[in-house]
Amino acid sequence: MTTALDGIRVLDLTQVMAGPFCTMQLGDMGADVIKVEPPVTGDLSRSLGGVTLRMKGSDNAPFFALNRNKRSVTLDLKVADDRARFLALAERADVLVENFRPGVMQRLGLDYPTLSALNPRLVYASISGFGQDGPYADRPGFDLIAQAMTGIMSVTGEPGGEPVKSGVPLADLAAGLYATNGILAALLSRERTGKGQYLETSLFDAALALSVWESTEYWATGVAPSAMGSAHRLSAPYEDYPTRNGHVALAALTDAQWRTLCLVLDRGPLADDPRFATNAQRLAHRAALVGEIADALQHGGTNDWVERLLAAGVPAGPILDYAQVFADPHTAAREMVQVMQHPVEGEVKSLGFAVHMDGTPLRVRRPPPLLGEHTADVLAELGQLGELGQLGQLGERPSPGREGDGS
Repeated sequence: MTTALDGIRVLDLTQVMAGPFCTMQLGDMGADVIKVEPPVTGDLSRSLGGVTLRMKGSDNAPFFALNRNKRSVTLDLKVADDRARFLALAERADVLVENFRPGVMQRLGLDYPTLSALNPRLVYASISGFGQDGPYADRPGFDLIAQAMTGIMSVTGEPGGEPVKSGVPLADLAAGLYATNGILAALLSRERTGKGQYLETSLFDAALALSVWESTEYWATGVAPSAMGSAHRLSAPYEDYPTRNGHVALAALTDAQWRTLCLVLDRGPLADDPRFATNAQRLAHRAALVGEIADALQHGGTNDWVERLLAAGVPAGPILDYAQVFADPHTAAREMVQVMQHPVEGEVKSLGFAVHMDGTPLRVRRPPPLLGEHTADVLAELGQLGELGQLGQLGERPSPGREGDGS
């Protein structure tokens, strides 16, 4: 069965998270993603996490999370011969994704005006910390900094507490997803016009673009939103509550669900309490509302409450840790864990696909590559292997576990 991006070649000049997450999405959709890495060190995520995340070979686990369905080529873009090889790749590519600081690709002679002159059909995507312009354009990009400077940390955590970073790297991942979305739109546009284009996003833009409710509240009230724990800004009850043996998240968005919730909790009189008669009143008396619900939930366990609430039509679910999530039968049913066979590591697990397509399904075609594993193959495809193209001169190090290096 074909994939959605069969025949699309992507040059991946990205490292760590936002860029590799973008190019992995494209690879999952069937694109031929060629990851261009610096010799010896490769992508920084190959060593991210120190010895605690070291695998059997020379790579660390974070690299595996973001680099399946890619081929690795080692090139030193500051060396003329390697830059010429890269230009040959770019001339035949459909997409290029880079996440250097603004100006780096121009200094290397690999910016969009240069490459689009060679290949007018090229879709060229840049991901940076703060964008290609603006007063902060030259600042380094990190998820923590983006969350701090876009308001996310100010609304995360418990009311009155210290600012808290989101538990998952929202800015990095959102930038990768927005870049993927833009690339797919640019490829679709190219089908109509025959021309590629330049697009860019940033961790700052992506993180701020996620603040849908928070920006709405600020513009409507003129007051900066604050942290609310797990509560919702627009609805109540809509948050997590402690039970006798854990926590349950519940959402009674309508007045009908609220009345049903009162019956399930054996607190029928609350349904007629004027403080809680409408959503607006429940929001205005949230503290009292939380106290009433929390008190009722202490009389049962999490799983029991979830079953009872769902049976009555009130949305609810337990709060799970990741060990519980990956043991959950629904995770298995949705195929959200994929198993890859790696030449050094053996069986390796990877997250599944968030999009399910019946005509052009996403699938794992390649495990994360060894550093420089495909240099010879890719250059041979371009007819670029010659006297200067021998692997040692390209800076490729021996592949761990394949060249008798003892690893």
